[in-house]
Amino acid sequence: MTGIPGTSFGAAIVGFFVVLAWRIREGQTPVTVKKVVIPPLGMATGFSMFLVPIFRVPWTWAISAFLLGALVLAYPLIRTSRLTRQGEVIMMHRSKAFFAVIAVLALIRLAARRYVNRVVSLEQTAGLFFVLAFGMILSWRISMLLEYRRLTGD
Repeated sequence: MTGIPGTSFGAAIVGFFVVLAWRIREGQTPVTVKKVVIPPLGMATGFSMFLVPIFRVPWTWAISAFLLGALVLAYPLIRTSRLTRQGEVIMMHRSKAFFAVIAVLALIRLAARRYVNRVVSLEQTAGLFFVLAFGMILSWRISMLLEYRRLTGD
């Protein structure tokens, strides 16, 4: 069964704008340890998809996707977002390039997904891109946590 043409692309575009809006709103409130740690913990529940055999990929693919996200794709996020102390609170300060980085990363993921979809099943593609995104988010949030602790002296 095939879906409505363009539905996946449309959903990706809507998701992109939702994430952008969330990031803008998030940047207007103080950063806490909870706000840094909860997103990757919540996202980790997505690994349950691998309980279903159709989503499984070889370990080498999963490790490669994780490392690509953690070491390559997280780097621009880390470089374009900084935590700063403003009085008694810690705030996220993003460079002007931050949202351009988010857009470029989204385009890279869309282009790569089109290629990967030709090589492996849709479910395996979803699994690989989940692992890639998790590596990216985890690396970025660990960097934020270390910076937060440095600023607070914890």
